[in-house]
Amino acid sequence: MSKRDYYEVLGVAKSADDKDIKKAYKRLAMKFHPDRTQGDKAMEEKFKEVQEAYEVLSDEQKRAAYDRYGHAGVDPNRGAGGGAGGADFGDIFGDVFGDIFGGGGGRRGQSRAQRGSDLRYNLEMSLEDAVRGKSVDIKVPTMVGCDSCDGSGAKKGTSAKSCPTCHGAGQVTMRQGFFAVQQTCPTCSGRGKIIPDPCSKCHGEGRIEKTKTLSVKIPAGVDTGDRIRLTGEGEAGMHGAPAGDLYVQVHVKEHPIFVRDGNNLYCDVPLSFTTAALGGEIDVPTLDGRVKLKIPAETQTEKMFRLRGKGVKSVRGGGVGDLVCKVVIETPVNLSDKQKDLLRQLDDTMAGDGEAKHRPKSKGFFDGVKKFFDDLTS
Repeated sequence: MSKRDYYEVLGVAKSADDKDIKKAYKRLAMKFHPDRTQGDKAMEEKFKEVQEAYEVLSDEQKRAAYDRYGHAGVDPNRGAGGGAGGADFGDIFGDVFGDIFGGGGGRRGQSRAQRGSDLRYNLEMSLEDAVRGKSVDIKVPTMVGCDSCDGSGAKKGTSAKSCPTCHGAGQVTMRQGFFAVQQTCPTCSGRGKIIPDPCSKCHGEGRIEKTKTLSVKIPAGVDTGDRIRLTGEGEAGMHGAPAGDLYVQVHVKEHPIFVRDGNNLYCDVPLSFTTAALGGEIDVPTLDGRVKLKIPAETQTEKMFRLRGKGVKSVRGGGVGDLVCKVVIETPVNLSDKQKDLLRQLDDTMAGDGEAKHRPKSKGFFDGVKKFFDDLTS
């Protein structure tokens, strides 16, 4: 039994847009849905018919094939029967499914030039350069368009000619019974053209090896993993095809002082025993120079100090991060006998005042240890 026209099924004109087709489908789907028709077989078949019509007309490629070949264009089982107004099934198979077998459009004589490959360049930078940004010159070994033949691959004064095997289509059709499969033309490798008299410099490829020197502007705030795309600076395509792109991959080298995390910078700052106990000021390095950091008396090791706005401004925008300084108290080394004696006197005076007064953390710790062992033995 022949199928009804899909536009007739949905009750829309052939010029209907996607919105009208969707609206018609919803209306009919609700009308014929099995939940509403109480097992009516005729209504169930109409519902299936509506679904089938919508599946085809809502898909841009299927609708184009249906408009051109009718039901045979979207139903391979009907193709051998000679639908689509007498269209050859090989044409249908090649135009609708050609992309699966090496690219569609071959029968229309439109071969695609192969774009050049993308390239990646790994760029190592110092933290200072990454934060401030700079222009760098890089050398990239690549394939560039041949200057002798202007990338055509043909000797100067000559030109490429249409392939005699595929007649410029770039593909040939292999037929077996009712089926036709398109394959890349073996003579021209899918280009649709051959070069009878190739360029002596590039041997017909239209490109040659060369090391290019490029100036790359690195924006301020980049970090490891960021990529900068240079359009058209990759490998040149063959026979005048467009060039690929170059991606500059940034890697920021390890810094001797700072560690970056997002927009913030972190560093460890050594602090003398006396400054930690009595307080004072110390010089702290930043990417913009030294700044004074005020240390309050009785500062403990690993205390964090935050310097607002001394971090990094990300390349993606937003505010400037902070510099977070962690002080690390240094134990005095290489002490003289006199210095050692002074420390013993200091320790004696603190012990006389009561350990909890001068070393509250130590007392709390040892009290906890005593309780732990008491609980084990009780």
